[in-house]
Amino acid sequence: MTDCRLDVLCIGNAIVDVISDTTDAFLDQEGLTKGSMRLIDAEEAERLYSHMGPAREISGGSAANTAAGVAALGARAGFIGQVAPDQLGAFYKHDLTATGVEFTTEPQDFGQPTARSMVLVTPDGHRTMNTFLGAAQHLPSSVLDEEQIRSAGILYLEGYLWDPETPRYAMVRAIEVAREAGRKVAFTLSDSFCVDRHRDGFNELIDGGRVDILFANEDEIQAMAGVAHVETAVDAFKNKVETLVVTRSEKGALATQRGERADVPAAPVEKVVDTTGAGDLFAAGFLAGQAKGLSLEQSLKLGSIAAAEVISHYGARPEADLKALAGDIVA
Repeated sequence: MTDCRLDVLCIGNAIVDVISDTTDAFLDQEGLTKGSMRLIDAEEAERLYSHMGPAREISGGSAANTAAGVAALGARAGFIGQVAPDQLGAFYKHDLTATGVEFTTEPQDFGQPTARSMVLVTPDGHRTMNTFLGAAQHLPSSVLDEEQIRSAGILYLEGYLWDPETPRYAMVRAIEVAREAGRKVAFTLSDSFCVDRHRDGFNELIDGGRVDILFANEDEIQAMAGVAHVETAVDAFKNKVETLVVTRSEKGALATQRGERADVPAAPVEKVVDTTGAGDLFAAGFLAGQAKGLSLEQSLKLGSIAAAEVISHYGARPEADLKALAGDIVA
């Protein structure tokens, strides 16, 4: 995509992951269920944060993880997401831009702090997650840099951000700007719960021809199609979008594009440590491949390599050199 300043521009929740080693006794003391994930309010977020031990912080959120993966593969990535003018917001910007991602969205004061997810890790490796969505859920259309959107070959949006009304309007406006500029729009369904809540809205986007590349896992595409068979679900959507990508965990992934189909096996992993970010990094690999003009099969392989790397360790960011792992595919 030689006429683009950015290859992929991602829009999503800007969430700081605050990861701290802890004990079962601390979880009991705080009344937390080990291994659970809960949404919390600002007061509880501040209270728990003040009680936690030393923590490692990383800029997270699904689409931001994808942007970081795109950058790690040598493509030009940007991110749009909302943080507050506070310490964690400043950290988020610094940490994400340090990965090579362009992040210029100005902090805004909506009376809520920057989103964070307090991740408490016990010695047995279990992760107990406490997520406060804060400022991330208030992304307004007014902060969009429309020139930035026009300059990106692919606009990538996460379904998670469809929940609140304000960022939904921002996403719809971003799609309009991208399409008017002749750019591709990619959308990930994010999770089956998102599909259950917003099936009509997602279908309206797809049936209206506003999505070029649709990402889903098996459960999500089946939920969208209302069937319990992945091939039937693929058949239902493959002609509604230019490109359909379906990840299938250990069974690999498939993609259809203008009548062509490719299937690839999952890349080998010695030990699965943490599946957080697998879908985000798969999308990063596939989008980077498409931006570089790779074939459908090569793009799927790139996604598979990126996903395999991120599930081999804790956290949703690549630690190994993805370009080196990809070898000849991105050479």
